[in-house]
Order: sequence, then structure tokens, then C-alpha cells
Amino acid sequence: MRMALVLLAAAMACGSPARAADIAAGKAKAELCVGCHGEGGISQMENIPSLAAQPDQFIQWQLVFFRAGTRKNEQMQPIVEQLNNDDIRNLGAYYASLPPPTPKPDDDPGLSKKGAQAAVGRRCASCHTDSYAGTKGVARLAGQREEYLVKALRDYKTSVRAGGAMAAMADVAFPLSEEEIEALAHYLAHL
Repeated sequence: MRMALVLLAAAMACGSPARAADIAAGKAKAELCVGCHGEGGISQMENIPSLAAQPDQFIQWQLVFFRAGTRKNEQMQPIVEQLNNDDIRNLGAYYASLPPPTPKPDDDPGLSKKGAQAAVGRRCASCHTDSYAGTKGVARLAGQREEYLVKALRDYKTSVRAGGAMAAMADVAFPLSEEEIEALAHYLAHL
């Protein structure tokens, strides 16, 4: 499976001449996404991530992984099957162009402090950047929905979800306690 992901990423990078993305076309195509991921890419639905301000390449890779079946989700499968490579490129550019979600006020600073300690201990910033805004193929975590972050970390921990970069997320999430998962998600959601 890892080899398939590596080959898929290489094919995306080398398979066709670079074309400029069309943000307006991405916005039009994103109408398919609004029902779950929200207006302007800001989700209002539990366990559905916000896509606003996610890195362009991250969005593209996730859509390709869904389309290829290496990442599975019953709601996403029928949608991504309709997307061609230009649609994916345009959606990545569109979501990357949007302002990030505004975090809610932190209602538990003590939990955020524990989350910040867990983030440092797991070296989260080494991939997700010091501001947790993500970069290239790495997700933005700052301001993401808290319950979605909890779900994603649990899924990585139990190998329900695989990450890129040679399964780095599984290695990071596996040793996390439930308390650390909840604290980390709380901290990141309130950045």
C-alpha cells in the first residue's frame, strides 16, 4: 500500500504538464462540498473537517487518495469518482485561498496547556509548522473542529486511517493516551 501511495504521488507530480489552477472553477465545483464541509469551507457538522485554508497540495492528495480508494469514506467515494485531475487541482487552489476558521474562545485553558505539552512532546510542529497551519501535503490543524481532530487521532492510533510520509501519523498517534488525544485536539482547535 505504501508503494502504491508513493507511485500515486509521483504520478501526480510528474504525470502531466503543470497547469495553473482555476480558483473560480474550484469554487464552482466546491458546491458539491458545501453540504458537509460548509460555506467557505468551514464545517458546521460534527466529525466533518473544515477545508478552508488547508494547503493546496494536502487537499489534492486527500482527494486523490479518496478517488483511488486508499482512503475510504462512504460519503466521499461517490463525490470523488466524479472528479477529474483538473477538478482536484482547482479544488485544492480554491480551499487554500480561503481564510481559516476563526477559533472559538478557549473554555479550558488548562486542557490547552496539556495539549500544547503533548504537541511539543510529539514534535507535531516538525511537520505541521510552528503555527500548525500545515504546509504542502501536510494538514492545517489550527482552528480545525475539535471532535474531528479527536476522531482523526483515534483513527491514526488504531490504523483505521493511514497517513502519508511513511505512516508518520500512526507512529505519533499510537502511544497517545486518550487524555493526550483530547488535550491535543482541544489545544489545536483553539489556536
